[in-house]
Amino acid sequence: MAIESDPARNERRGQHVVLLASPGAGHLLPVAELARRIVEHDGFTATIVTHTNFSSAEHSSTFSSLPPSISIAALPEVSVDDLPADARVETRILTVVRRALPHLRDLLRSLLDSPAGVAVFLSDLLSPRALAVAAELGIPRYVFCTSNLMCLTSFLHNPVLDRTTTCEFRDLPGPVLLPGCVPLHGSDLVDPVQDRANPVYRLVIEMGLDYLRADGFLVNTFDAMEHDTAVAFKELSDKGVYPPAYAVGPFVRSPSGKAANDACIRWLDDQPDGSVLYVCLGSGGTLSTEQTAEVAAGLEASGQRFLWVVRYPSDKDKTASYFSVSGDGDGEDSPTNYLPEGFLERTKGTGLAVPMWAPQVEILNHRAVGGFVSHCGWNSTLEAVAAGVPMVAWPLYAEQRMNAVMLSSSRAGLALRPSNAREDGVVTRDEVAAVAKELITGEKGAAARRKARELREAAAKATRAPGGPSRQAFEAVVGGAWKKAAAAARGGRAGEPDDNGTAVTAQ
Repeated sequence: MAIESDPARNERRGQHVVLLASPGAGHLLPVAELARRIVEHDGFTATIVTHTNFSSAEHSSTFSSLPPSISIAALPEVSVDDLPADARVETRILTVVRRALPHLRDLLRSLLDSPAGVAVFLSDLLSPRALAVAAELGIPRYVFCTSNLMCLTSFLHNPVLDRTTTCEFRDLPGPVLLPGCVPLHGSDLVDPVQDRANPVYRLVIEMGLDYLRADGFLVNTFDAMEHDTAVAFKELSDKGVYPPAYAVGPFVRSPSGKAANDACIRWLDDQPDGSVLYVCLGSGGTLSTEQTAEVAAGLEASGQRFLWVVRYPSDKDKTASYFSVSGDGDGEDSPTNYLPEGFLERTKGTGLAVPMWAPQVEILNHRAVGGFVSHCGWNSTLEAVAAGVPMVAWPLYAEQRMNAVMLSSSRAGLALRPSNAREDGVVTRDEVAAVAKELITGEKGAAARRKARELREAAAKATRAPGGPSRQAFEAVVGGAWKKAAAAARGGRAGEPDDNGTAVTAQ
């Protein structure tokens, strides 16, 4: 459990924050950005803790650009050989988190005894069970919600639904009314709670109870994105129902000039402004073979320019790519080989299909991109918001259906949704063509584009402008509560932070 570090990080005892990250780009990227922002605050250092079970080249690339005041520690591998081969990805993650807790305890104890000390411990959204270890050691503890406030609210509400209903959530007779959120169908709630008989169901229900051990939540969102939800959550936290939440986002990467010579960017350079539909369903999402063919046929029929990041299809699992390590797809078995015969040749003048990966932030910020077909993962959503790009919402797994409902609601107005899917869930080529054309050239697409630009400005003001709500929230927790915890740690005692800041507020 070696820690990569820089000697300067030990200069100030106690101004050290430990962040526990779950696997997957949707968790690693925002955790890394949060750590970067923490250490930019006067005097803080940080350690990001990962799990060896899920280590990959993605980790190294994510962490390579972090400043030396951020250390990386990997918890030793734990066995999950007893899990069935068809165990859900969430079951694997949550089982590893639980079984690695003794190693986490050892790490935190060693850091407490080191010159750096530990002022605060943060778990991410999937690791709240680790809060019990921090509580045992007397360390102030927070949860970093890498998704949005609606998602956090739903996780906190799941134990209530579990206690007060007996049917499957997808069969609930009425809407699920979360405080301050758009109404949801039970089937819109996260995948792991849709089957009470699956072991993952109980794990996720218990997560909702584990969150209550936190002293507060840092949420990767901003006021203009979830204003009503923020107001409602603050009312509940003021009453002591939930710990306070701080909307400190959005955490998104900035475009890098390193991608200027990428083939995708060079192709976009030759396209008219706002004319290209970018199609990418995340690093972990997977379409079936039939759905891949329907998307291809729909894009071709739409007549719209497109840039499509193609991944290998799977007819069994929409998360098949989550832990896959299959290279860049440029070999003989490229995922583009699974596209309909002749598709690449017929669309050569209007489209570009690339295998596996593309520089998404740079693409979304390119002048030629006018829309984004997205799985509604929260990282991708915030990257689209920061770039002012409207969306077609195409959710696949996790909390993405909830996100899609929120983004396509009249309240947000940021996304269009395909309709008229078949009973088996396949969206036909005609609907793909219709929604692609509408987003780029239609009135609904133009309205979504206006809303996307409004949110882009609001997001920039939230984090960058003096007095921006996200900046204020970040200062309240890091400059207020955590500075007091750091002072207590320097004094040789583990103290609970005194929250003198303002939790999620409406501006």
